[in-house]
Amino acid sequence: MIVGSDKDLRAIADQFSIDDPTLPGGPAPGTRPPPSPAEILKAAEGLHMPQDLSKWSGAVAEEDLRAPEGVWPANVSGGDDGTGLTVATDVLTNKPYERVHILLIPARHGWEVPAYLRYGDWNACPPAEYHVAMLRDWHARYGAELVGLNGDTMNVRVARQPRDRAAALALAREQYRYCPDVIEQGVESVAALAAGLMHEKWWFFWWD
Repeated sequence: MIVGSDKDLRAIADQFSIDDPTLPGGPAPGTRPPPSPAEILKAAEGLHMPQDLSKWSGAVAEEDLRAPEGVWPANVSGGDDGTGLTVATDVLTNKPYERVHILLIPARHGWEVPAYLRYGDWNACPPAEYHVAMLRDWHARYGAELVGLNGDTMNVRVARQPRDRAAALALAREQYRYCPDVIEQGVESVAALAAGLMHEKWWFFWWD
């Protein structure tokens, strides 16, 4: 799993250790430890996405997801590369990092990785079991593979894009529920996101 720069690796490590009393930088000894990867994966088995996002207490209510449907763009940029592997790129210079870190994780499937990293459960970013369940569902439908992530970003590459506008719009609405900022601080409308999903093989998610 590609996790980006030295700073990005530290962010991943901080998220992993912050609630673990057995690790340096964690809470006081005696604090209940966080769930194990096996426990997170078990919790994910009972989730059906995206509808079960509403079970998370931190989820944005559907009535507060107010991005406009928008008009289908006349010209859609993208293609095979799309947003690409952004976690390996310096956002200030738009150039690849001279060095990136790759984690070797004992997961059977790429969609299990958030469970091993205890990824998420802050601000609008769902807990790890919700990431696992969402990525598992998209893997089954679109061949989606989690390739890179850092402290607040995921890069997912897909084998199959939505086949028509209706499917693309439905997928865009799913992604909006999962990661509101993909529209609200990104492409600004459901239609714009959907159009990109039909033409690109990279998906980008970012949580503030």
